Amino acid sequence: MLEHFQWLPFLLAISVLTMSPGVDTILVMRNAALGGWRLGFLTSLGICMGLFAHATVSALGLSVILLGSAGLFTAFKLLGAAYLVYLGVQALRSAANPVGLSFSTKGNQSVNAWGSFRQGILSNVLNPKPIIFYMAFLPQFIDPTHSALAQSLFMASLHFIIAMVWQMFLALMIHKARVWLARPKVAQVMDGLTGALLVGFGLKLALSQR
Repeated sequence: MLEHFQWLPFLLAISVLTMSPGVDTILVMRNAALGGWRLGFLTSLGICMGLFAHATVSALGLSVILLGSAGLFTAFKLLGAAYLVYLGVQALRSAANPVGLSFSTKGNQSVNAWGSFRQGILSNVLNPKPIIFYMAFLPQFIDPTHSALAQSLFMASLHFIIAMVWQMFLALMIHKARVWLARPKVAQVMDGLTGALLVGFGLKLALSQR
């Protein structure tokens, strides 16, 4: 399928998008700090699974309906913003009662395997920005003589691989710094910064026009 579109510009654009700091980066790094690289991996897996939902929605044309309805788009955007603010408040509450970060996936009460995956997939699926990006970007690389859905899912697969590699790199770097991150003061600063950024991203999303 690669021969049917100019794939290099797509890979470059997706790589830049993936490595740009944002909600995905914050969630992966925080959960990797809380529970080691495994929770970072599960968070990343959830985030990247959401890409297939966006690709499917875009290919089936549902994005046109969503973006064409101001009321529906606003409701979806506010739902995503509320979830980001919720995650941010949870982090700020942890910062108010700092403890050394635990790297045991069994002993950590604030995050677990399912919770990490759920946070990842919900933060991605409830974010309308990827829908806009996929709707505007993917059609440039789709061959109209072949299945739009198959091509969209193929490009989402490339995005999945790039994002997983990058986010796992971040998770492993955080895991290697676990001794330093186990200090209560460091945990407090990290949770405070994470919470503020997530709340900020949520408010920015809620107030954005598109």
